[in-house]
Amino acid sequence: MPQKKLNPNPGGGQLTFHPATKSRWKDLELLFGERGACAGCWCMWWRLARPDFEKGKGTANRKQLKNLVESKGHAPGILAYSGKQAIGWCSVGPRKEFVRFETSRTLKPIDSKPVWSVVCLFVDKNHRRNGVAYALLGAAAEYAFSQGADVVEGYPVVPRNETMPDTFAYTGVPSAFKAAGFKVVKKSTAARWIVRKER
Repeated sequence: MPQKKLNPNPGGGQLTFHPATKSRWKDLELLFGERGACAGCWCMWWRLARPDFEKGKGTANRKQLKNLVESKGHAPGILAYSGKQAIGWCSVGPRKEFVRFETSRTLKPIDSKPVWSVVCLFVDKNHRRNGVAYALLGAAAEYAFSQGADVVEGYPVVPRNETMPDTFAYTGVPSAFKAAGFKVVKKSTAARWIVRKER
C-alpha cells in the first residue's frame, strides 16, 4: 500500500499510514505500551477463543501479534503516524481470521459475500478525538481493497452518552465510520451496528 497523507484535523499536522509489517513492530509495541493497548490484549481478543485469550493475556498475546506482524501474509493492521511516531492502530483482515465471530449472536454474517473486517481501533491518548480514528478507517479500507477485498465491514458501538470510556468503543463509533465512507447495513442491536464500505 503506498504511503498516504491525510489531515483529519486542520492545524493538527499530517498523518501517514503504513501496514504493520516486520520493520514496524517496534513502533506498534511502543504504541501499545506495557499494557498491550488494554489489559494485556495485544489486539488478540477477536483472533483467539476466550480460554486461549485469557490464558495468553500479556506476554503470550504479545508474541501472537508479533508473529502475525512478522508473517509473510497480509499485515494484520494499519498504523497511523504523526511524523515518525505511531499514534494509532486499526486491525483489519478477512472475517474468517477472527474466530470470535463464530460464537457471536449479534454479529452473524448478513450474506455470503466474503468480507474483510475492521475489529479494533486504538489511538494514543494524546491524539484522541481529533479525527485519527476515521482517518485510520479509511486507510484500513484502502489497504483491504489493495489486498483484493471487495467489501470491508465494521461493527461500531453506539455510545449511550458523551462520557462513554474510550476503551468501550474499541470497535469504533458510527460517526467515525460514516466519516470514512461506510454505510449502515444492519442495526444488530440498539448498541451494535454493522457497517460496510465497498470497492
